[in-house]
Amino acid sequence: MKRVLAAAMIMLGSATAATASEPIKITVIQDATGSAVLEAYATQVYRGFDLGIQWATDGTGEVLGRKIEVIRKDTTVKPDRARSLLAEAYEDGSVLAVGSTSSGITKAMLPVAADYEKILLVAPAVADSITGADWNRFIFKSSRNNSFDMQAQAVAMKLDENTSIGIIGEDYAFVRDGAAALKEAVKKYGAKVVAEEFVEVNAADLTPALERLGQAMQPLPGRKLLFAYFGFLPNYMGKITNWGPDRYGLELTSIVLTLPQLESFKVAPGMEGGAFYYYELENNPVNDWLVAEHQKQFGSPPDFFTVEGFAAASAIVTGLKKAQSTETEDLIAAMEGMEFASPRGTMRFRPEDHQAMMPMYHARLENRDGVAWAVPTLVRKIEPEEFDIPIRNTR
Repeated sequence: MKRVLAAAMIMLGSATAATASEPIKITVIQDATGSAVLEAYATQVYRGFDLGIQWATDGTGEVLGRKIEVIRKDTTVKPDRARSLLAEAYEDGSVLAVGSTSSGITKAMLPVAADYEKILLVAPAVADSITGADWNRFIFKSSRNNSFDMQAQAVAMKLDENTSIGIIGEDYAFVRDGAAALKEAVKKYGAKVVAEEFVEVNAADLTPALERLGQAMQPLPGRKLLFAYFGFLPNYMGKITNWGPDRYGLELTSIVLTLPQLESFKVAPGMEGGAFYYYELENNPVNDWLVAEHQKQFGSPPDFFTVEGFAAASAIVTGLKKAQSTETEDLIAAMEGMEFASPRGTMRFRPEDHQAMMPMYHARLENRDGVAWAVPTLVRKIEPEEFDIPIRNTR
């Protein structure tokens, strides 16, 4: 009997040693090909994730005494493929997975996490429903959502009961969900969305839709805002300013987005809007490190989606350290209510729906000599506690 027990202890010790020497696998699933826009975002996410691991592990690439192995997978913007890739990641031993940019692709993966009882950390998809109707307890979300975007935008628009808003954007889920979130966000100020125009993705001509908005809003009293909200169309800001909102008494506003999009925003100096990230808006040691390291490695400042990848990596390493385990239930217990550092300041997963609570910014655009894009300057930081992000799940 003693020999059997001794043999069992040796086997257990060997298994433990083997586990301790194996890497911790994390799969990052992104829409890396199949869309030029999403491909650029995926590149930023991958870079940001690697930099986040580097920062969070003090350059060792290790946590809990084990190497972190990051595996990249490409959905090619196909939901069926995304589901298969996530299942494959779990079956191949990934402790958890991260993904993706497209909300539609991401929502296709959510049930797979529940089926395998493994964590899917959503980044950088935006849709409110990810932590709402489509949520399950294995889903955490380090990225912002529509409500964050639109509540920050409402702050930046300086609304009151005498403000009317018209929306122009593309006819797909990201924009329509954002428009719905804006309608909710402006209610507290007494403002109203009075007109909407949704055009086909990459529409060549915005003039007919803009004319309908202008004619609908021109007779209205008070302040009139034209909110432009696009995901794919290049230079929509140039198209709108060339059309001439001033002719109808409309004030143009938009969310501050990526550096390439900000290049087209140079036609709108002085415009104010909500912002998720611009590398000069934040002043903290994590952001300072990221800006310097990104410049050193890539010869450019970090962009919007770089920070999404970085925050996801920081959350994972923080969760592993807190749990002192790679087991799913231990990680869930550790991550619910957990704070973690990011280039945008401290973030926190709220326990109810695992949505990360975060700061945003009210920014004003200015043009600077020698800078290829419109520069967002800080009006003020909007702290996490200022947001009223609805809890939409049925937990």
